[in-house]
Amino acid sequence: MTLPTSPADPASATTPPGRGTTTPSGRRRALAGIALGYFMVLLDMTVLSVAEPDLAASLGTSVAGLQWATTGYTVVFAALLLSAGAAADRYGAERLFRGGIAVFALASLLSAFAPALWTLVLLRAVLGAAAAASVPAMMVMIARLYPEPAARARAVSAWAATSGAAVATGPLAGGALVEWAGWRAVFLVNVPVGTAVLALTAGRAVACPRGRRRIDWPAQLAAAAALALLTDALIAAGAQAWAHAACSAAGFGVSAVALGRLEGRSQAPVLNRALLRSARVRAGLLAGAAVNFALTGGLFVLPLLLQERWHLGPLQTGLAFLPLTVPFAVNPPFTGRIVARVGTRPPILAGLALLTGGAAVLAGTVFAGGGYAWLAVGLLMTGFGVSYVLPALVAAVIGVAPEGTAGAVGGLLNAVRQVGATLGVVVMGAAVTVDTGWALAASAVVCAVAWRAFAQAGRAGGARP
Repeated sequence: MTLPTSPADPASATTPPGRGTTTPSGRRRALAGIALGYFMVLLDMTVLSVAEPDLAASLGTSVAGLQWATTGYTVVFAALLLSAGAAADRYGAERLFRGGIAVFALASLLSAFAPALWTLVLLRAVLGAAAAASVPAMMVMIARLYPEPAARARAVSAWAATSGAAVATGPLAGGALVEWAGWRAVFLVNVPVGTAVLALTAGRAVACPRGRRRIDWPAQLAAAAALALLTDALIAAGAQAWAHAACSAAGFGVSAVALGRLEGRSQAPVLNRALLRSARVRAGLLAGAAVNFALTGGLFVLPLLLQERWHLGPLQTGLAFLPLTVPFAVNPPFTGRIVARVGTRPPILAGLALLTGGAAVLAGTVFAGGGYAWLAVGLLMTGFGVSYVLPALVAAVIGVAPEGTAGAVGGLLNAVRQVGATLGVVVMGAAVTVDTGWALAASAVVCAVAWRAFAQAGRAGGARP
């Protein structure tokens, strides 16, 4: 999932206001539309989690099929985020945003009537592309609406606050919708929301000019193919379809080599390799990937446990997730005050430690056959861990990025986090075929490795990130 990390650098945005932004009510209406669009994109990443058992029964699919229903979205989202900021600059952020929202609403409507799993997976990929088109454009539009730094900072805070609401709402809203009308209802809800977003952002208030920034589409397609084939290889290996896994792994190797060659001679490379020379940037990217690995992977495997082993209904499952989701809504302002007082490093390390401990408690509860009380403790630790890490991590990574690369490193962080989400579903989904406890133990190991890497990078850098 994507919490506030923008591929644009709001602090450095100097875009002049567009026509119509002199009216405060017009600005507020447009900002509400942008925030609602962000809410819809994030909601779609969590609302499907509690629908998994109903979806599997309806379409007759396995765990591997459910993995693709989730990763079909995150694979395309991650790959296209690498160039989405450049596309917003080239084609106009407002055009890209509105086009992405329209496609998102239409693809959601079609998803609700998907007759088979692979139709749904294809439509989920379209949703990922639409989300990648929309999210980077949002920050450019906000900068256009609010050119004054203080007003822009308040607007960005209001926009980012929708992420916590979306994460908190997702499992509960999904559970209610599935209980009421089945898994297809979780997609239908995006249609009226998308229509409202388009209405709120209509007019010249958020109009953005086109630019001349280059995009290397062959390299971008090679990056998407490499990530998709790697995902497919890992899913097939988890299902013990070894011939399938070998073919996909070979395809991944070919795509990776092609990407390397295209990047080597590209004048507009997909990946800014200069960013990766900083150990603290690398550690921050690993931390971001680990957070999404734990969160998205957990949201994938835990509903299967709650509904199949403990026989909870969809709405009960959504309620069971409240210890995980409530901290997203209430803790970010507190984290912001901690960052302002002591810097980004303590909350990031504390959050990664909570994620490690939370995953360990969840794994131990499953292995020991414990009750919901211990499960709730693990979920609460995980929720607070994520809500400590993510707000601070954005500032930390952008703060140590080489001069002039803040926007690029923000976009890279978002993309890497979606890769982490994809790997979380793939790896934890494969482990759940053995035992859900092992899947959660894998999450604890990944978060512990990220904690150690971030701690060591901070000491080596000699300064607080």
